Amino acid sequence: MAKFTTMLSSWFGFGGRALGDTGGAQNAAPTSAIVGDVVRLSADGALQLSAVWSCVDRRAKVVGSLPFFVYETDGRGLRQLARDSRLWSLLHESPNSRMTPFEFWRAMMMNHDLRGNAYARLDRDEATGEVVSMWPRPADQVTPVVMADGSMVYEYRFGGDLVIIDESNVLHLKDLGNGTVGLPRIEYMAATTTEAVGSQTHASRSFANGGKPTGTLMLDRVLKPEQRAQIRKNFAEMAEGPMARLFLLEADMKYQPLTMSPEDLQLLDSRKFSVEEFARWFDMPPVLMHHANVTTWGSGIEQIMEGWHKLSILPLLKSIEQAVRKRVMTPAQRSRMSCEFSYDALLRSSLKDRAEIYAKQVQNGLKTRNECRQLENDPPVDGGDVLTVQSNLLPIAQLGQTSQGGGNGNQAPIAQ
Repeated sequence: MAKFTTMLSSWFGFGGRALGDTGGAQNAAPTSAIVGDVVRLSADGALQLSAVWSCVDRRAKVVGSLPFFVYETDGRGLRQLARDSRLWSLLHESPNSRMTPFEFWRAMMMNHDLRGNAYARLDRDEATGEVVSMWPRPADQVTPVVMADGSMVYEYRFGGDLVIIDESNVLHLKDLGNGTVGLPRIEYMAATTTEAVGSQTHASRSFANGGKPTGTLMLDRVLKPEQRAQIRKNFAEMAEGPMARLFLLEADMKYQPLTMSPEDLQLLDSRKFSVEEFARWFDMPPVLMHHANVTTWGSGIEQIMEGWHKLSILPLLKSIEQAVRKRVMTPAQRSRMSCEFSYDALLRSSLKDRAEIYAKQVQNGLKTRNECRQLENDPPVDGGDVLTVQSNLLPIAQLGQTSQGGGNGNQAPIAQ
């Protein structure tokens, strides 16, 4: 009865706020606005702003492009890729019959970044309980509901139907919030989108003439009404025709093109500022949005990318990994398996830097030559599976002693 009462209250619009802790339907929208008359855009409306599209698309592509690996721990405590497991097939190969992993995570990230929450319905094997497919669901059609006993269900509206899904069968990715639901970024940045829409509207009106010249035609005499009408008629073609045309002026006529007004200059500055504002909202370096006023490619870009990866993308990936472990993996799978994105693809350095790292690892017995070659997708070589060290790296007590065999090679094998 308590569950039914709570569900009824959610259907009639009562429930919790994202910064509070109450039962019922969880409404994460802000309760107040810092400015009045804001434009609250839908997700498809916000994506019509190029800066929003760039941020959402870039972040989604980065997450979607990373391989999701599944490892199994053997009796010796060593991890190996679990390529033959059902979980590997689900996360690394095919989350469902319709989507690739890239498409799945890109769809999830779009909902996550715009609506603060991303949902996927989990289909399970009835015999083992293992997840066999994951289906993203539009965040606008899903409502989390906290029941009276503290459990949670998800209301999914599809057409005119209402489907209730238990929390155990939903993968829920949450943005910043109270831990129950994430805050919808698209709602909280309404003031910024209002300003951007206003600038876009003004720009469209200002340039509605398609870039046609605006100016003043000056004469040194007063025209009669019929002369004025004739000149206007003659120059109508200039206002309506293509730019690449030559117009002749009479002997005493001078054309003075009008420069950009202070209002237009302010418009350009406002649109540039909107790009920077959206970059802050989505935690994106403006250079990745092709913003003209920031560091260009090749000038400090490596430091910018490294900071973005470590401070923005890696925490996001960690939250996804933990959600997958908690909701997708069964207790039996969690006891012997782990899953994680391959960070190497994200933090991959230049070929020169990688070569220097590999050389140090091989020379100090940390990796074999074939292990380093495998990281570069190169085939193994004979004798490349032996750990080696430089022969001149000896303990102090052995300084001055002659190595057995009389050789002076730089690399000596490590006894296994």
